[in-house]
Amino acid sequence: MNLRDAATGRPSRDKWIPYWFAAATLTLHLLTNSGYGYFRDELYFIACSRNLDFGYVDMSPLCAWILRVQTTLFGSSLQALRLFPAIAHSIAVVLTGELMRGMGGRTWAVALGCTASMAAMVYLALGSFYSMNVFEPLFWTGCAYLLVRIINGASPRLWLWFGVLAGFGFLNKHSFAFFGIGIVVALLLTPDRRHLRQCWIYMGGIIAGAIALPNLLWQIRHDWPTLELLRNVARSDKNVVLGPAQFVAQQILIMNPATLPLWLGGLVWLLAGREGRRYRLLALAYLFTLAEFILMHGKHYYLAPVYPILFAAGGVALERLFAIRMRWVKPALAAAIIVLAALLAPTILPILPPDKVMAYMRAIHFEPPRTETAHTAALPQHFADRFGWEEMVRSVARAYAALTPEDQRRAGIFCQNYGQAGAIDFFGPKYGLPAAISGHQNYYLWGPREYTGELLLVLDWPGGEEAEQFRSVEDLGVVDSSRWAMPFEQRVHIYLCRDLKLPLRNLWPDVKKWL
Repeated sequence: MNLRDAATGRPSRDKWIPYWFAAATLTLHLLTNSGYGYFRDELYFIACSRNLDFGYVDMSPLCAWILRVQTTLFGSSLQALRLFPAIAHSIAVVLTGELMRGMGGRTWAVALGCTASMAAMVYLALGSFYSMNVFEPLFWTGCAYLLVRIINGASPRLWLWFGVLAGFGFLNKHSFAFFGIGIVVALLLTPDRRHLRQCWIYMGGIIAGAIALPNLLWQIRHDWPTLELLRNVARSDKNVVLGPAQFVAQQILIMNPATLPLWLGGLVWLLAGREGRRYRLLALAYLFTLAEFILMHGKHYYLAPVYPILFAAGGVALERLFAIRMRWVKPALAAAIIVLAALLAPTILPILPPDKVMAYMRAIHFEPPRTETAHTAALPQHFADRFGWEEMVRSVARAYAALTPEDQRRAGIFCQNYGQAGAIDFFGPKYGLPAAISGHQNYYLWGPREYTGELLLVLDWPGGEEAEQFRSVEDLGVVDSSRWAMPFEQRVHIYLCRDLKLPLRNLWPDVKKWL
């Protein structure tokens, strides 16, 4: 990368701006991301990283592979676990700036786009814990950057690198396919379809397919479990279903309402601007992907990875629009984005004690968006799911320690969901507990291990089926938890169950819970 201005030969400060913002982003996360405890999904991802495969019931495999590398190098403390997410958000800021410069943006364009990418609420939240979602903007924005370079006349061989990013984007999260479909449709509807006459784009497609192939083969071998999961979710009332207007309104909220003029202006510039129309396929790809997620009742954050593209376009558009008159608009918008992000930061980053978070949300009259109907916790779900896990494991450990040595050698621990099972597997070795089993998500595919069902400690809610399945069931009481945890996890009981009426392996197909 040439960091010198082509006209003067001097180092260009524009080229350093994304890195300054990236450094600020990384510093912010490093100072805040060890608050509270392990997130429910993080415990599950750690379990998946210890059982590496080319696929999982509810996710693509790259997330687990990256986590295996991370924990091998740095361990699994909170600070270590959340290092890569912090770095990923910082890289996304840099990519936003580079994309903007590819579109012709200079100082204020780059500053505005990087400010938005740094201060978007959903990116701040995702950068505070480990998940595949934090890596998505890297693949989506990286592909957009390559498209801009190709449109600007760079070598068509860049389609090969586009294929690499697209393939790994799919391995990171299957929803990348919807963005890919949006790009293909946009290519067909714009003059950029001329690239379809060249071999490089097809070679890029072959590369993407080759990278994605191991996961597709895994899906075939296991009878498409991810599709079965999606069908189950669609038939349930698990997720909050948003209408088109509600979905768009949530985009405004999660991206930071002050960024709306930037990304909406970017969309208009790409569709109708004299210079922006050169990159119109990016706007069409956004609109088609938006339509796909609305029609499929996707969660509001599924579209989040696309917004660095619109931030970049909006930065260029506003820089052009206010180059001579009303120059104050640009610093005013940047300040508004930062101020609003600071105002909302305690609701998405673990920087205040839980009771103060609740008081703060009441004071500013803020209610975070919900994605699941079962969410009834006082705290936002991304906070509530960070409480109560080790307390629960300690309760199970006390029940296990009360067993005779002979019973301990035979005992297994059955959990109702991957959060419980992941907590047992992560914290359990410290308390001498055996590995957990569960029918939830990928734990089902890992099977009942060596357990026969003659003695199980079962975590369940009152009214479960233990009495019908076992000859002896003893309720050992409610697990310890945290008052800030999800309410349904606070009501979990430990049941000492003996003599399963059917062999556990015979019963196993009935415990499958892909939801």
